[in-house]
Amino acid sequence: MACIREAELHTTGELRIFVETHCADADAILRAQKIFAKLEMHKTERRNAVLVYLSMDDRKFAILGDKEIYEKAGGPVFWENAAAILKTHLKNNQIAEGLSACINELGKALATHFPFDPAVTKNELPDEIVFGK
Repeated sequence: MACIREAELHTTGELRIFVETHCADADAILRAQKIFAKLEMHKTERRNAVLVYLSMDDRKFAILGDKEIYEKAGGPVFWENAAAILKTHLKNNQIAEGLSACINELGKALATHFPFDPAVTKNELPDEIVFGK
């Protein structure tokens, strides 16, 4: 996804989007935690990966960051702001626009707290959207 590649140009951080039809758990955060682990997002060198999870039919989403980015980006306040951006777009059925705006906001935080480092040149996680069931 182009917005992921663009956001990652300015940071060593990693962004991923996971979209599925139904949330297998009652809580979207719990589901995002399971997917984060399954996609091995905790294995980034600097522990600065962020997952945006979206369940289409259940109309649920979650934003989950690894330990380092969560702490450095300001904890709950940052995540609430990024979630509000996505939620506003989703209410207007602007899914692609919402994901792009959310990724842009998350990318800014990653760039601020984990700026691009030429010594870290590899892309640790794929940039494509992951689709579940």
